[in-house]
Amino acid sequence: MSLETGDKAPAFALPGPAGATVRLADFKGRKVALFFYPKANTSLCIAEAQDFERLTGAFAEAGTAVVGVSRDPLKAVEKFRDKQDLTLPLATDETGRMLEAYGVWVEKTLYGRRFMGVERATFLIDAKGRIARVWRKVRVKGHAEEVLAAARAL
Repeated sequence: MSLETGDKAPAFALPGPAGATVRLADFKGRKVALFFYPKANTSLCIAEAQDFERLTGAFAEAGTAVVGVSRDPLKAVEKFRDKQDLTLPLATDETGRMLEAYGVWVEKTLYGRRFMGVERATFLIDAKGRIARVWRKVRVKGHAEEVLAAARAL
C-alpha cells in the first residue's frame, strides 16, 4: 500500500518508552510529523532523531507534534531515547502492521543481499488526519528543516 497526499492517515496505537502508548488520536486537531527510521542507535537514525529533537520547539510553534517510529524492540527504543536524551515521542511497531499500513515496510538491498526493512520516510499529517506531504527515501541532512517548513506552510 502506498499512501499519498490527501489520503486519511491510518490510525495507530503503539508502545513507547516508560509504558507509554503513542496514538495518532492523541494528536487530534494538531499536525503530526511522523518519521520512520530503520534502526535505533545507528549513525543516520541518531542524526535524524537529533535534528527533529533540536526543532521540537519550532514544530510546537507550528502546531505540529513530532513522532518517531521503528520496528526495534521496545528495550532498544528506550535505550535510544535515553542515550540520545530525546524527549519527542518514540514508538515501536514490532508487529509491522502500522509500518505496512504506511507502506514503509519494504524490500531493501545492501551489498547485494535482499531483505525486508523500514524505509526512512516521513509523513506530514494535517490537523484533520489527512496526509499533507510524504517524503520517501529520506536523506537526513536538512530533512527536519524541510519538514518544519512544510508544517509551517500548512
